Parts: sequence; structure tokens; C-alpha cells
Amino acid sequence: MTKPLSGPRWPARWRWSEPMLTLTPNLSNPDESYARLIAAHEELSEAESHAMNARLVLILMNHIGDERVLAAAMAVARPER
Repeated sequence: MTKPLSGPRWPARWRWSEPMLTLTPNLSNPDESYARLIAAHEELSEAESHAMNARLVLILMNHIGDERVLAAAMAVARPER
């Protein structure tokens, strides 16, 4: 759900003020998923690999579609300085 539920007809437990970002393991076969990601980079130059990663991120961002979830994910992924 992209918009928080509000108003008297919605119980408080159904209202979301924070983005619903899943940080716990959620892949049915994480090793296979990781191997597929690595295989997708085989025989690519460093520049091609970076470009593929950028395209993959943009595709997945579009799939997620929730700006709040994307902002939360970026905050978690960004290294602290």
C-alpha cells in the first residue's frame, strides 16, 4: 500500500506511517539468487558491470514503486561517513 490508511474506520494497527521495508531474509533460495547475479556479470567489463547494476537497480525501483520504501532502502544501504 502506497498511502497510509487513516480515519476512524481504520484501526491504528492498520495505519502505516513508516515504509514497509523488509530487512529480514526473504528469498526462497538466496544462494541460487546470488549465483544468478554473479553469473549475469560474467564476461562483462567493469564499466558494463556497473551499467548493468545501475539498470537492475532502476528496474527494481520501478517494480517496488513506493517512494518511501525506496528512500528507506537507500538510507539503509548508504555507508555512514
